[in-house]
Amino acid sequence: MSFFNKYIKATAILVCIGLLVSCKKYLDVRPKTEAPQDVLFNSQQGFKDALTGVYIQMRGSSTYGNALSFGTIDRLISNWDVTANTTDQRIGLYQFQDEGVQSTFRSIYNQVYYSIANLNALLAKIDQQKSVFTTNGLYEIVKGEALALRAYLHLDILRLYGPIPEAVDPAIKLSYVRKLSSAVHPVSDFAEYKSLLFADLTEAEQLLKDIDPVLQYTIAELSNPAPTAVFNPEDSYMAYRHLRLNYFAIKALQARTHLWFNEKEQAYAAAKEVVDAKNQNGSTKFRLGTSADMTATNYVLTPEHVFGLYDFDMANSFLNNFNSGTYKKGANNATINGQLYGSTGTDIREANLWQQITLANQSNAYILRKYRINTTGSTAITSVATDYRQIPLLRLSEMYLILCETAPAADAQTYWAAFRQARNIPVTTLPVDPVLKRIEVIKEYRKEFYGEGQAFYAYKRINAPKTNVLFTPAAATINYVVPVPVN
Repeated sequence: MSFFNKYIKATAILVCIGLLVSCKKYLDVRPKTEAPQDVLFNSQQGFKDALTGVYIQMRGSSTYGNALSFGTIDRLISNWDVTANTTDQRIGLYQFQDEGVQSTFRSIYNQVYYSIANLNALLAKIDQQKSVFTTNGLYEIVKGEALALRAYLHLDILRLYGPIPEAVDPAIKLSYVRKLSSAVHPVSDFAEYKSLLFADLTEAEQLLKDIDPVLQYTIAELSNPAPTAVFNPEDSYMAYRHLRLNYFAIKALQARTHLWFNEKEQAYAAAKEVVDAKNQNGSTKFRLGTSADMTATNYVLTPEHVFGLYDFDMANSFLNNFNSGTYKKGANNATINGQLYGSTGTDIREANLWQQITLANQSNAYILRKYRINTTGSTAITSVATDYRQIPLLRLSEMYLILCETAPAADAQTYWAAFRQARNIPVTTLPVDPVLKRIEVIKEYRKEFYGEGQAFYAYKRINAPKTNVLFTPAAATINYVVPVPVN
């Protein structure tokens, strides 16, 4: 078994270590996989375990392992077929008063804040316990990542439960939680929430900007640490930076966040830094995926991942969610190829990301195979280089689309051309009018991030009318603001 697999499987058992927060008190008991704060945070290993636990939590079904990637968030824009009179159908009809719908969004809300609470437990102790860090740079890495993750999670709370950024409702207030406490947390208005979010991102950037190994080594080198390799870290926790919220992921998150607040110049600068990132030999740090990646069954396009979550069980997730027909769109390619891609015949997403299958009841289903993992044959996982079990959370393609929307006209067209060429579709001319240009760019979010959750946020950001939201049922009245759970 490779070092990488040993590392991932060993850390998978740590999801409960020191991370269970009670409304009354911290843990009194100490099972094998749990520890109270005073034990957990008395060594640098404890801090590493706690942070690893948060990453593992984020793979949960109520967050990025389902609900906030291909699940609930994509059902809001009717990406999947539904059965009549079900919670899934009512989600796509925006029936937020329904108890089943409320329960679904309550679970997401609870789980996201649960992860935030665990980050706050770590952050509350890390400066007090700075002396336990003996590995050079590890304190900065752990604290920087924890702050950035807290910002990442709070941004998604804002994007889902907060107001439409172009039509802010002052009555909508959310909690930006920075302390672990059983008390009711204060709520912030839109401006204060924004200020707290950027404060975390700025501090995280400052901590990582000079010491993150992603700045010095290629992704391939970081994924193959060894005594005889180019990258031989003092602590293996410094490896696999693309699976952690690294320095460039912070810049990508800044770009996404600035765009949410319609701060185009700042979004442009942050996204450009990610796109322009170079290795020491002059090669690009991240690259757009191409048809060659699809041919290699890298459907999730890992070379684009500025930040992704490692999911060692992705093969089973695909079988249970997609190959079962739970998530499907139509019985054949007519809906997807015709309405989504425009039957180009060349688009690498149209040609590779979907397949027709026959279900147990002998009916046909057209399913997304973005998360399909080959376990046998010539394209099976044999090394880190062919291990594509990553849930994408920040991708280079999003940075290109941000640049298309925010860059000066000539530069925007250059980025647009590069993006479309990578997807093997004709290069068109972006409209000069900024409103029309934005609509043209937003169309690509639906194609690009199918099964990743980003399309809903793109529609909400621009308050897209129903006519611009593909697949919306005739009976639906779009409501982009998911109510904050009452409890």
